[in-house]
Amino acid sequence: MNVRKLRLQKGWSQEQLAEMTDLSIRTIQRIERGQVPSLESRKALASVFDIDLSDWQIEGDVMDESAASTSTERARIEREEREAIEYVRDLKAFYSHCLTFVVIIPFLFFINLTTSPGYIWAWWPAFGWGVGLAIHGINAFEVFNMFGPGWERKQVEKRLGRKL
Repeated sequence: MNVRKLRLQKGWSQEQLAEMTDLSIRTIQRIERGQVPSLESRKALASVFDIDLSDWQIEGDVMDESAASTSTERARIEREEREAIEYVRDLKAFYSHCLTFVVIIPFLFFINLTTSPGYIWAWWPAFGWGVGLAIHGINAFEVFNMFGPGWERKQVEKRLGRKL
């Protein structure tokens, strides 16, 4: 069972789940990271999530070849979900950056034109910030994607001395 998914579907924090199950927050964190929960932890989680304990035990205890392949498939899907969530967060940050730019730069031009209309200094912050915004957009939309998740995985594996 994916405790994190179940917890998020219910809209609970780790602290709330720990309180409801009488488990420590640290135990909840370990289980969400993939550690196999003890029988007592499974019972507590199964009762809170209203899941049949026998379904949980089949998934957690039976590790034949088909279960292992299911586990790797599940891990792949979870990795893809994490990458999608990270991508959406990057897009959200970029759009927030754009909105801030669109609000602040006209305000700077307004200040510039009311205080010293002879010299338009507001072009300088608009240019500098615009370059930063363009770079942020290139990174957010992964235009060149030279240092994406695939590159990161290869570097971690290389650092750990593993073959891909």
